[in-house]
This record gives sequence, structure tokens and C-alpha cells, in this order.
Amino acid sequence: MINYTTFNPSPIDSFLVTFNDAAVTLNLCGGKGSNLAKLYKSGYPIPPGFILTTRAYAEFTRIHNLDQWIQSELRKTPLDQFHTLEELSLKIRFRFGQETIPDEIARLLLQTYRDLGLQAVAVRSSATTEDLPELSFAGQQDTYLNIVGEQALLRAVIDCWSSLWTARAIGYRARNHLSQEKLALAVVVQAMLPSEVSGVLFTANPLTGRRKEAVIDATLGLGEGLVSGQVVPDQYIVDTAAEKIIQKQLGEKAVSIRLNPEGGVRQVRETAAGRQALPDAEILTLARLGSRVEAEFGCPQDIEWGWMNGQLALLQSRPITSLYPLPEDLPERPLKVLLSFGAFQGMLDPITPAGRSALGEVIAGGARLFGYRLTPQTQTLLFTAGERLWVNFTPIFRNTLGRKVLGSALPMVEPAAGAIFSKLTNDPELLPGSPGVSIKARIRLAKFLVPLIFNVLNNLAFPEARRKYIVGRGERILEQVKDLARQINGDRHEKLRQRVRLLPDICAIELPATFLAFVSGVASGVASLNFVSMLTRSHLTGSEAKGDRIWHQEVLELTRGIPNNPTTSMDLALWKVAKDFREDPEMAECFSRQSPQQIAHSYLAGSLPPQGQAAIRNFLDQYGGRGLAEIDLGRIRWSEDPLHVIQVIGSYMQITNPEMAPDVVFQRSAQTAQEAKNRLLRKVRGTRYGWLKARLVDFFASRVRALMGLRENPKFFAVRMLDLIRSQLLLSGEEFVQCGEIEQRDDFLYLTFTELESFAARETRDWREIIRQRRESYQRELLRRQIPRILLSDGRAFYEGVQAVDAGEGVVVGSPVSPGTVEGMIRVVFDPSKSQLQPGEILVCPGTDPSWTPLFLAAGGLIMEVGGMMTHGAVVAREYGIPAVVGVHQATSRFQNGQRVRLDGSKGIIQCMDEMNK
Repeated sequence: MINYTTFNPSPIDSFLVTFNDAAVTLNLCGGKGSNLAKLYKSGYPIPPGFILTTRAYAEFTRIHNLDQWIQSELRKTPLDQFHTLEELSLKIRFRFGQETIPDEIARLLLQTYRDLGLQAVAVRSSATTEDLPELSFAGQQDTYLNIVGEQALLRAVIDCWSSLWTARAIGYRARNHLSQEKLALAVVVQAMLPSEVSGVLFTANPLTGRRKEAVIDATLGLGEGLVSGQVVPDQYIVDTAAEKIIQKQLGEKAVSIRLNPEGGVRQVRETAAGRQALPDAEILTLARLGSRVEAEFGCPQDIEWGWMNGQLALLQSRPITSLYPLPEDLPERPLKVLLSFGAFQGMLDPITPAGRSALGEVIAGGARLFGYRLTPQTQTLLFTAGERLWVNFTPIFRNTLGRKVLGSALPMVEPAAGAIFSKLTNDPELLPGSPGVSIKARIRLAKFLVPLIFNVLNNLAFPEARRKYIVGRGERILEQVKDLARQINGDRHEKLRQRVRLLPDICAIELPATFLAFVSGVASGVASLNFVSMLTRSHLTGSEAKGDRIWHQEVLELTRGIPNNPTTSMDLALWKVAKDFREDPEMAECFSRQSPQQIAHSYLAGSLPPQGQAAIRNFLDQYGGRGLAEIDLGRIRWSEDPLHVIQVIGSYMQITNPEMAPDVVFQRSAQTAQEAKNRLLRKVRGTRYGWLKARLVDFFASRVRALMGLRENPKFFAVRMLDLIRSQLLLSGEEFVQCGEIEQRDDFLYLTFTELESFAARETRDWREIIRQRRESYQRELLRRQIPRILLSDGRAFYEGVQAVDAGEGVVVGSPVSPGTVEGMIRVVFDPSKSQLQPGEILVCPGTDPSWTPLFLAAGGLIMEVGGMMTHGAVVAREYGIPAVVGVHQATSRFQNGQRVRLDGSKGIIQCMDEMNK
């Protein structure tokens, strides 16, 4: 064994650094190399070695003119077919193999190899693009073990460089939309450890997510057999908090990988199924070592290790990319339950710091209704993890009454989350404390519920007047904020301070009463629908009437074509624009000859035909504050980039069948609702006390029609308020860009409101670096594909949707939320502004907010990964009469563009017609 403590290499050159060199960085040495160097310098047991930096790779490819040639080959090769990827990889790697390492680099490499006294070495790739969320680059490049001799070392380095272009690496980058340009690879050359036992240590359980469970896979010999899948290893699970082995599973270990004396490795048959590879004492020592490494890097680690002559050595360490991050300010115990805010909003993207801060202000303002005096910093309802917001439902979940409320409410909003909650009810750490509700909690609830009930009764008694009052209250506040914005003055720092205070001040003063009014409006419509359901359920037929659905299909039909819904009004206004353009020769020609991007550019430049320019401007004056992920203050609005609006207009202009015209469809939906009401009245009139039931059904059905549209008003008010605040912050951004204090006009959206106030107060910090790091974190999180619906503070994450497994050949099951059946072609959409839905296509998406709803008028049906009966997409789908199924786990990857399906929104069944026709 090499003595780790006395070996002390010295810096060499920019082409090559040792583990002890201060020049080691991620860009220079890649993830593997920089992590090894950090651990080596901190005194961990790391076999010594050195790193050929990315500059060496760049120099090799520059001298041999490889970069431009590779890019040329990439451009003319289809990257979505395995055989073409294999052919391309072979061609590139053969070209690498024909070249030699430049003399200066070869001299440094061999001299360092001799100076360190290394004989057998491992040559490992170290990429700079490793460790992105849910993008594990493990295994994409090659490792060469037990390399003996100088010529073998030179060859192994070139082979390692060329492995940047394996078929699997090229294909992986292509599938994940990662650039193939300006790539570079560092190479780690490390003393070869002839391990008696080796394996992998995960400092957190990669399957359950538990942060205090270490999982160790161990096998005899080198770890290559384990990594390559040739060996069934032992597995040990350690409770790292208690330092106790809690589970052992001995693997067959039928094969081991051993060193050849002359170089390379060989496979040896073993009879070790009943023998434990690593002793218990070493298991615990390794787990403790892993905990120290995790603390060193600040996140759970995936560590390769070896054991020889009673000594443990660490061979590499990298983050466990599959774990969903936890809130930094949330202790693991007592155990807490967090629900995804994005799953309820139909928006799974990360939220910018300013966006999260704005929502924190809203929560702090709303808490006043319950008698709390909170700030965004002291509130404990919202937490941040993975740049997303999580709602702390623990107090409700641990209360007997709260559990009953959640059991009723969650299936309507997010049925998948409801199913997960039911699985957690017996968790010993989440059992309810004292039954019922404390006196203090009752008093706080009464402060909210008493005025809420009074408002609801008022709404039911005077629906039209109250609807106008509720909507008008929000409009008055928006005008008030506009007036305050016009009065802002002073130097740029003072103006920024005043702009930052706009939202917190309004939230503290106006939000509580306005929030109560909005909630009462929504509650009145939902309560009315519930009353109709209760009055009619026993008189309806079908399985849904027996209680396995919340509302019967005929009751749901009352919500079709609901008037006074701002989202519906927006979509119909856009349809009118499209209809006028189709009849206008200039605009019709404009849309036939130009791309949506060109038309959007012309609009922003003010160069469209006057009538077209005015029509789009008038629409955006009212609805331009909307946009994709609009609940996030940091996201761009339609008024800033109208491309999506232009695309929807173009899609609407293709609707030539008068029966499919959106206004006709909407009127037909309203008529369907009236017919459903009449059927319900006929059914209850013929029953005992039918005259009374009919009057009650008529009363509450009319309130459904009058008040249900208010459901969208709180969101419509909120996004316009956020748009006002955003526009003010962008004005300040422009002022600070001009004086050179920040780089981009939207930089301030990557700071919290508290930080913006500090910036305005001229507090000295490296603001540019803070903003840069925040942008990088946000962009990394945009790549994350799977977002849990529920997260526990011990690290457990729950992702699955409703009935995630196929229910038979070609059949997928989800949660039915909008009745009806439709057959059509699938269109998978992640961003509505980047896909032009064709009339009649079935829209498949992660989730929706109001910025998606213009697509609904062209869509034949809707399938979403998240959502429930009362989430936005479901409500609007019912209003438009579009069959919809939600909660379909990984729908966007299970369905493909052009696939033909039959969607049953009454039963939640999606049949893949291609499979049925085979």
C-alpha cells in the first residue's frame, strides 16, 4: 500500500496538475478529478495520482484538427438511430487512435508518472458536464484499469479522450438537448489499488431517498464487475444516525475481477454466496467515512471504494443525482410532510427567487386572516427545495380533523397526492397527536371561517351583485398599484426601493380582505355544486352515483360553458381576433406567408398592418400579463413576447368548420349545461318532497352558473399584479444596466425582495456573482424531468401518478375529470409557445395554467401528468366540453406525437389504437 500521509506531489503545468495542486478546478479537471483532489488535500485515504487537464484534450484536438471535423460529422449524422451513432463513434474513435499525444504533453505525462513512482495505474475520464439534476453521466466515458508501462499509459489516455465520443455519450447528449460543441475531457491517472473487496457506497438511500440510511454494495476483487453488472453483490444498509447495520443481503458474488501481473484484468469464478465480503466493523467504518465525505461536499455522495490489507481507500466521489433536494432550513426531525406547490398549480418548472419571494409575501399577508403576524422569513408554510416551492401540510396531517379534510379535498385537487397521503397515514412518526382541534386553533379558524361563511351566504343570496363586487375589488387594487407606480421618484436606488415595497405593502394592507372575498366566491360556486350533487345523487344511475366519484357526470355538465370566467373570456377574445384576421385580406396574407416568429417580431417593431397591430395590442392590453408559468414573477409575459399568442391565432384561423368555431362550441356547452339542469330537475320532481328538492336544485344550479366562473378570478388578479411588479423591477433593471451595476435587465428577478432592499440600500456584496449562481441553479433545475408530488423531511420522495402501471395491453388509466370520449392524434407539448396544436389533436402535457387554455379551444382532448377534479386544466376542460384525464404518471414520455388514442374522460381510460389494431 502507498503511504497516503507522506506522499506530497507538487504542481507541474497547466496541461497537468497533481491532486495537491491549488490550480485544480471543475473546468480544468472535471467533476471526478476536482472531487478527488479536494478529498486528497483534506486527508482522506485517496490513492495518489494526477490529472491531465481539459487543456491537454483541447491541445490534442487542436493540433490534429479534430474539432471541426467532429462537428461536420455530427451535422450529417442522424443522432436518433443506434446504428448511425455506432458508426459515427467508431469513425471518431478510430481517428483519435491514429494520432499521437503532443510531445510537450507526453513528456509531462511520463515524467510525472515516473516521479510519483507509479507502476500500475487506473486511467479514468473526468467530464466537466457531470452532475446535472437527473442527468447522470456515469458510465458515459471509459475507464482503463491496471495500465502498466509508459506506452500503455499513452495509449490509454488517447482512448480515454476518445471515449468522450462513445455512441452512448453522443446519444445521451442528443436526447437531453445538450450541446456537442466545445466539449473537453480531463483524465485522472491514479495508483491502481489491487482491492480484496470493493464496491459503491451511497451516503443516502437512492431508492427511498432517506438521508440517514447509507447503502453499501460490496463484491470481491475490483469494483468493475459490480459497475458493469456482472456481479450480484452483497448489500448492507446502515442507519448512520444510530451507527447500526439494519439490513444485510448477501449476493452470489459468483465472479470477481482481478489484476493481471502484466497489465489489464481477468475474470475469476468464485464460490462466495454464503460469505460476507466486508466485515461488520469495516461496514460501519465505511459508513462513517461516507458521512464525513458528504459533509465535505454538502450533499449526499455516490462513492466508489476499495479495501485491501485492512485499509479502506476512496476511488471517486460524486453527488447522487437521482435524489430530490431537501429544503436547507428544514430539520429532518420531527418528520414533516411537504406537498408540491407546482403539482397543484400545473406548473412543475422551478420558480425564480423573486417569484418565490413574492409568493412568500402573499402567504404572510393571507396569514393575517387567521390572526398571525408573519413575514416571508418567519412563515413556515412554504419551503424551497430544488428551486421549487413546497407546502408544509404537517400540522393538518397530524390532526384527526385535518386528516378527514385532506381525505375529502385532495382527491378533487390532486388525486395522486391523495393516494400517497393514504399510504402515509400509518407512519408512526406522522400519527395524530391529541384528537380534535385545540382551543387556540379553533379561535384562529373562527376568525377566518365566520366572515367567510357570512360572505358565502351573501354571495348565494345576491350572486350577480356580489360577483361584480368581488371582481371590482381586485380591479380597484390594481389601479391603486398603477397609481403608486406612477408616483415613484428619486435616484435609481430610491426608485428600486419604492418598487420593491409595492407588493409587500399592498399584501399587508389590502390582501386579507381581498383574499377573503375571492375565497368566498370560489367556495360559493363549489358549495353550490356539492349541494346539487347531494340532492340528486340517490336519483342518478351508474357506478358514479354510488359514491366512487365525487360528482356524477350530469352534475359536472352544469359547469360547461360557465359565463364570467376571465380565462374563457380571454380565449373567446382571441378567437374573435383570429376570425377578424381570416376575413382581413392583409392579415390573412400575413399569416399565410410569414412564420409566427416573423409576425411576433413585426408586432414588437410596430410594423404590422394597422388593423392587425391594433387588434393584437388591444388583446395584450387586457391579457398581456399572462404567460407560461405566470404565477412566477420571474417568467416572461405575453406582452414581452407575443409569439404564443400569434401561434394560437394561426391555429384558430385553421378552424373553418362553423360547428367547431370556439364561440359556437362554447354556446353549445352552455346549452348542454341547461339540458343537464333540466334532466336533474325532472328526476327529483318525481320523488318524495320532489317539489322542494326541485326548487333547491334549481336554486343551487343557478348559483353554480353565476358564481363558478369566479374560480379563475383570483389567479387572473394575481398574475396581473405580478405583471405590474415585474414591469417595475424591469424598469429598475434597465436603469442599473445602463450604469453597469448589473448585466441584464432581468437580473433583479434572481434576488429575493429582502436582497433587493439591501441592494437598493447600497449594501456591499458580490451581487453579480450571486445573480450568476442563481441563474445557473435555475437553468440546471429546468432540466429535472421528474418532480415528486410529496416530499418528506427525511428525504423520501413520492412521484407516482394515478394507477401508474398500464391496465392492460395498450390501456393507460388516470383520473377522469371531464366527461366525454374522443379519438385523435397525440400532441405532446412542454411549452405552449413552442408547439402549434392542430385542431382536434389530443394535448398531452405535464400540467397547465391559464396560459395554456387558448390551446384548449383547438384541442380534442386533454391528458395531464398532474392535477385533479378542481385544478385549472380540469375545470376549463369541463367548461369547454373537452374530455380530460389527469394524474397520468409520465404521460409526456409514455405517449408519442402522432400516436392515435381513444380518450374516455368519464372513466379515466386511454386506449392506444395502434396497439388495438395490431
